Amino acid sequence: MEVMEQEESQQVPIFFGAGPPLYEAPDLGEDASLYMEFMMKNCCYNAIPTSCKLVVFDTTLQIKKAFLALVANGVRAAPLWDSKQHCFVGMLTITDFINILHRYYKAPLVQIYELEEHKIETWRDVYLQSSFKPLIYISPADSLFQAVYSLIKNKIHRLPVMDPVSGNILHILTHKRLLKFLHLFGDTLPRPQFLQKTILELGIGTFRDIAVVQDTSSVYNALEIFVERRVSALPVVNESGQVVGLYSRFDVIHLAAQKIYNNLDISVLDALRLRSLCIEGVLMCYPHESLEVVIDRIVREQIHRLVLVDEERRPLGIVSLSDILQALVLTPAGIDRNSL
Repeated sequence: MEVMEQEESQQVPIFFGAGPPLYEAPDLGEDASLYMEFMMKNCCYNAIPTSCKLVVFDTTLQIKKAFLALVANGVRAAPLWDSKQHCFVGMLTITDFINILHRYYKAPLVQIYELEEHKIETWRDVYLQSSFKPLIYISPADSLFQAVYSLIKNKIHRLPVMDPVSGNILHILTHKRLLKFLHLFGDTLPRPQFLQKTILELGIGTFRDIAVVQDTSSVYNALEIFVERRVSALPVVNESGQVVGLYSRFDVIHLAAQKIYNNLDISVLDALRLRSLCIEGVLMCYPHESLEVVIDRIVREQIHRLVLVDEERRPLGIVSLSDILQALVLTPAGIDRNSL
């Protein structure tokens, strides 16, 4: 592992909601293209912080050590360096950890603790087999519009910025970083009127087939939903259907730090109580709140999503960073998420 300091109970899933389609392009009005044009004029290099941390793993590193290092460094993914090929070959993410636990926890021939000795390259060979995909990356000179497009098109959450000359990775761009950049420097632009419209008016978010998990469900059940539905977080509801928490993919990585991944039968509520670090909790928004309020809250709290709830805290939808970037940046360019 290399840490580089740079400049800058078996229960079925529950689904809530009946409303607009999974995605319907919002009508932002005549100033719809404002943020799209702004992101086209700015390159990825502009979004790289003055000081930041980049963690790189060699593929010969043991899986257990890699995930513990992610927790220790407070990062959610790391580029993978293959010493034999002398190049970056992919990313190790929390999704890998979830897939490992889901694949082997109930496997009769493999004990979960045996995986602690496996190297990253072993996991990639076994799990990916012939389905290896090249590392998706972007150049510092490419526009931020291209970065948003690449993240959403490829359904990824981490986009390495790679120097085309040296082949070094300079930074990892995320939805959060891109929205923060837009929020900070977008203040130099005229204030578009659509920011005063509500989330429901604009149709930004997911309002149908919202996957949630009961607070009494097992962590393994939550992992199954993550794998099958390919969602990033699950609103946790009590027996009355009220939102009492949020169990995200990032929470799963803490099972490694706490060394309790041999017991995935504990309830989601108990797992949330065992969180040792101050991490993202459940933050909500309401149907009457404007897009501007929602964006300000997401950026201020440095979170990835808000749960849209009614006055009784029952889930109505999920508003994620990708939903907002899609609406503000890609949709005005005529790029429909359903066609990507």
